[in-house]
Amino acid sequence: MSAAPADRLSPALRTEALEQLLVERELIDPAVMDKFIKTYEQDVGPLNGAKVVARAWTDPEYREWLLRDGTAAIKDMGFGGPQGEHMVVVEQTDDVHHVVVCTLCSCYPWPVLGLPPTWYKDPAYRAGIVRTPRRVLREMGLEVREGKEIQVWDSSSEVRYLVLPQRPAGTEDLDTDALAALVTRDAMVGVAEVAAP
Repeated sequence: MSAAPADRLSPALRTEALEQLLVERELIDPAVMDKFIKTYEQDVGPLNGAKVVARAWTDPEYREWLLRDGTAAIKDMGFGGPQGEHMVVVEQTDDVHHVVVCTLCSCYPWPVLGLPPTWYKDPAYRAGIVRTPRRVLREMGLEVREGKEIQVWDSSSEVRYLVLPQRPAGTEDLDTDALAALVTRDAMVGVAEVAAP
């Protein structure tokens, strides 16, 4: 039986083959790779960003700081490092809807959102959200009312963006843990809103 051509292998098999070659040639250490992957799968992720959002919703001084100096305010909560060296936070309002993209590749704020979703890296999203943001958001399940301005923020290797969603009505009695549980990664990218419980 002959091996399948590389273009017929699934991305997972191609990734595994590439990793095996890099390990065999001693270009990467599997233990280091495993630690890196574990960190971003288990210790870093959208829950970090959700904690930042919940604190901003409940602490007006922190919210002001977050909007003024996202990097410092996020670092104050213990979230920083690679892919989060310079953070800008933009706030959803009744008049303006913010959404984030990286048109060049997939620059993404890993310390607060974890690994980027597949759709974020997809060329169709990267091009479409810039050209026709209202249509792309609708296709992703978010209807932004006509007349509401949409601002698209382009992440880069120099700056990454986090969207501060609007706090849903009916959550006034919830503590920060309960509020954080409502916040999704997609809301912090701007392709969704936070739903009331």
